[in-house]
Amino acid sequence: MSAVNGTDGRPRCGWAVSSPEYERYHDLEWGRPVFGEAALYERISLEAFQSGLSWITILRKREAFRRAFARFDPHAVAAFDDDDVARLMADAGIVRNRAKILATIANARTLLALPDGTTLSGILEAHRPAPKPAPRELSEVPAVVPESVALAKELRRHGFRFVGPTTAYAMQQATGYVNDHLASCWVRDSAGENS
Repeated sequence: MSAVNGTDGRPRCGWAVSSPEYERYHDLEWGRPVFGEAALYERISLEAFQSGLSWITILRKREAFRRAFARFDPHAVAAFDDDDVARLMADAGIVRNRAKILATIANARTLLALPDGTTLSGILEAHRPAPKPAPRELSEVPAVVPESVALAKELRRHGFRFVGPTTAYAMQQATGYVNDHLASCWVRDSAGENS
């Protein structure tokens, strides 16, 4: 599938036109650089919660996730205890998956325990895929690349959970470390550093 016109008539990646939430996310966030460890921590957490689900589910619950996880402040989440886990498991506003909740808390602790000079943004940067020609069809957009396999391995080496190669690549796409907007998508030239 190539680009499809959205509600305003501009061509977008085909996945982005099925709902207003997708269109807004595609236009304003997906493939655009994300700065700051807390913002990247939010993205890695949401990508982990998305695993096995539709991204629209996560988008629609995003504000509830932010409330539930202290706006993804890693210091606050790292201090979560068993009472917080029970509170999160009872929160119908988020995806109530115990393994993913525990991973999100563990990942905050891991982020804060990274060795001096090591940052999540630095790890992502070290595994940035080389620029490539813009995909013309959605079928040309991979789910995994060698760099995402290496990124997932590096993240797991540091102790991060729920970060397989597919989740790692989705994070690279979402945070502008790779630009997979279609060649004919109006956002392509204004997104990511790999345009």
